Amino acid sequence: MSDEERKSMDPAPEETPDLESGGGVTPGDTPPDTPQTSGLSHEQPNRTKHFPAGGVGAFLGVGLLVIAMLVIIVGLIVMVL
Repeated sequence: MSDEERKSMDPAPEETPDLESGGGVTPGDTPPDTPQTSGLSHEQPNRTKHFPAGGVGAFLGVGLLVIAMLVIIVGLIVMVL
């Protein structure tokens, strides 16, 4: 963004009424509004109602790891007894 664009977006304190020398406003006054950009930078994807396949695979993988750990823990306990 160039200096020219930046200057055009912000109100000039010397040209804006009710601004004090430091750029603040007097009590009870509304500060000038800076123009805002609106909208999204790019179109957002549509939301789906189904669970993603990667999530199902992750749950299955974690479940298998938990089962394997339980089998190992039970095996170690049985060996000690």
